[in-house]
Amino acid sequence: MNQLIECVPNFSEGRDMEIIRRITDQVESVEGVKLLDVDPGKATNRTVVTFVGSPESVLEAAFQAVKMASEIIDMSRHSGEHPRFGATDVCPLVPVSGITMEETVEHARKLAERIGSEIGIPVYCYENAALSKQRRNLASVRSGEYEGLKEKLKDAAWKPDFGPAEFVPRTGAIAVGARDFLVAYNINLNTTSTRRANAIAFDVRERGRARREGNPFTGKILKDQEGNPVMIPGSLKEVKAIGWFIEEYGVAQISMNLTNISVTPVHVAFDEVCKRAEARGIRVTGSELVGLVPLHAMLEAGRYFLKKQSRSTGVSDNELIKIAVKSMGLDELGPFVPEDKIIEYQLQKGKEKELIDLTMRAFMEETASESPAPGGGSVSAYMGSMGAALATMVANLSSQKRGWDERWEEFSDWAEKGKSIQERLLRLVDEDARAFNGIMAAFGLPNKSAEEQRTRKAAIEEATLHAIEIPYQLMNTSYEGFEVAGAMAETGNPNSVSDAGVGALALHACIEGAWLNVKINATEMKKHPRVKEILESGRKLRKRAEETKNGILDRVNEKIGQ
Repeated sequence: MNQLIECVPNFSEGRDMEIIRRITDQVESVEGVKLLDVDPGKATNRTVVTFVGSPESVLEAAFQAVKMASEIIDMSRHSGEHPRFGATDVCPLVPVSGITMEETVEHARKLAERIGSEIGIPVYCYENAALSKQRRNLASVRSGEYEGLKEKLKDAAWKPDFGPAEFVPRTGAIAVGARDFLVAYNINLNTTSTRRANAIAFDVRERGRARREGNPFTGKILKDQEGNPVMIPGSLKEVKAIGWFIEEYGVAQISMNLTNISVTPVHVAFDEVCKRAEARGIRVTGSELVGLVPLHAMLEAGRYFLKKQSRSTGVSDNELIKIAVKSMGLDELGPFVPEDKIIEYQLQKGKEKELIDLTMRAFMEETASESPAPGGGSVSAYMGSMGAALATMVANLSSQKRGWDERWEEFSDWAEKGKSIQERLLRLVDEDARAFNGIMAAFGLPNKSAEEQRTRKAAIEEATLHAIEIPYQLMNTSYEGFEVAGAMAETGNPNSVSDAGVGALALHACIEGAWLNVKINATEMKKHPRVKEILESGRKLRKRAEETKNGILDRVNEKIGQ
């Protein structure tokens, strides 16, 4: 899976659109980054910019945007309602997919160091990227704001993590951090009462409600020794919530900020509000996601609701998203369009279609054309993905077989495994084509001077080695599919045993086709240590594959009765 991170810098300018445009132009100038949203606020005099991409691209875009802001925003003349202490006030990085928080923290600190050393701005690391506990909370880091920054920088306890420990009037300071993905999520109720909506919000939000003396609604609020209200915590961690009435729709909503969806995912928040609303005689009618959501959040929700129905979760991503949308009523107030609401799908907009995005007919016709790619490797990968898909289908059918209700989880696990294999094989369809194109590009490099010849030779060797590694990876991944096909031939729905057999044949064809690609690409590199290792291992794998395929087919034929 490709690594994706989101960056949400806040710039201290929300009125001059030309300044904002010059900053966002820097973001859009970096290849591999997609600008998702620009949200200026006049009263706050602040603009929130959201963009996403690969870690390296996002770091470069963030740096260039911060650099531009330092040149065209003068903090000595800034005023606004929102707390702030710098031209680029905060710059958080958020892991979206294929990347851990720990890795994101490393990227945030790397960005902070570069900003401090190359732009000369005092930099504080906050949230998960904080280098000390007292700097984890943004409010603490930004205390005193811009007006108090000069004195704050004189205090040794507030020496910046990176950059100069001196007041820069024009730029102020910047907080660079790493935080979890925040989802703005509203849940619709069948009431117009803001008071009742607030009561439910207080039930679930982490902060909860103030404890009162006597009557829980009208009694005097109890306070601790420091004069702060004594709170009764709500049921959901990392959740902020209030109730409000939406004139446009004529209903009350619970408006929530899910500040860490790994702690409280969207579907958990939805079900908990349903439970608390029902206890107060109110019904949840649907919900809406404000802004974008990571793909994994929707897939987790789909799996969650399928499990509640005792149904297999090893279905397509499209089906999981559909289940999530219908279960949470995400389309009640308007259509839920995955391509508009899911970050990863947004990134695909405008991109050239890959082979796996083509229809079956279009893929077949592209293969038959005069172009050398897609070739045997891509076709082998597609055959393998279809073989894994057949085994997955048998698992899904078995999970729904009448009389096998108690075994649904067993087959759901097999379907999940099969889906994972088919998805990896499907990605290799395009990987193989890219590997071939890489060889062609290397052969097309300049070849006149001695230096050019050395560069070209090295590039050809590197591209060829990659073109050997890909079909070898294809062989190994396809072999994993035999486990699912074999299990389904042995214990799956007997009415679909032939499908498990066809799946095994397709997986085997994939392995044989991939092996041919390994061999032809290795023709000129047989003495290379890694190639020798691949060829030896590939021969053994091919032999095991033949035996495994035959064993599965023997079992299939026994069950069919021939």
